[in-house]
Amino acid sequence: MLTLSLKNNNEVTDTRKGQEETYLAFKRYAYQAGDYFELTTSEPGQYVWVQMDAAIEPSLIFMRECNWRYNVILEESLKRAYSPSVFMGERHYAKAWLPTKEEVNQYRNLAKNSHDQKDDSYVYPHAFANVETRNDSTFFARNAIDGILANEDHGAYPYQSWGINQRSDAKITIDFGCEVLIDKLALVLRADYPHDSFWTQVTVELSTGEEYIFQTTDSLDRQFFDLPKTKITHLTLKELIKNEDESPFPALTQIEVYGKIG
Repeated sequence: MLTLSLKNNNEVTDTRKGQEETYLAFKRYAYQAGDYFELTTSEPGQYVWVQMDAAIEPSLIFMRECNWRYNVILEESLKRAYSPSVFMGERHYAKAWLPTKEEVNQYRNLAKNSHDQKDDSYVYPHAFANVETRNDSTFFARNAIDGILANEDHGAYPYQSWGINQRSDAKITIDFGCEVLIDKLALVLRADYPHDSFWTQVTVELSTGEEYIFQTTDSLDRQFFDLPKTKITHLTLKELIKNEDESPFPALTQIEVYGKIG
């Protein structure tokens, strides 16, 4: 059973239930400050497809608990990392539905989650980092798993990225919320040259404690790296070695982690 509700200060604006899918639809409602969606499942540890706004791509998320809160994005400072049409107007459609076994178990990019939020909401995958440039939403860690590959500029949508504020000890972690079996990694480095620099070497630390060092370039495309098949719950990208050039601004547009549910 899935229950999707729109709430504000714990007051229910609308709610709808369904065994395998549910949705909320509005044709004369402008979102208000403090609005949030609440998705409830009948049991914890479920995979669910969600799409809370037409301007956000659907995400296959893992709900460790039975409840998930997704805040409606209205603050201009936060909206800069999303399509300008997100949560706009008075006509809206949000939905949640259960995936097939094939969708859950297929080989795919396990890191993608366009509905990830800055703070951990016990829904995965989730990205977090030890630094995010100026606490600016266009440089949040979550941007690195939103599925958007545009990397030839920087700043607002569609060029949001994970920015490291020139920190030499910057690192980003992708938490999958459960055990997964991985064998490949892809990085899309931000490439707004000559404004940007890039990393020539990165280290990937798996939750098992194993570490792998990869050489990276200034390529605009995905850079793929093979890993031994390993069961993990999270991984960290760290020890990022910057190219020796005049720009102090390397950044990460996207990290993809390929594999299957463990």
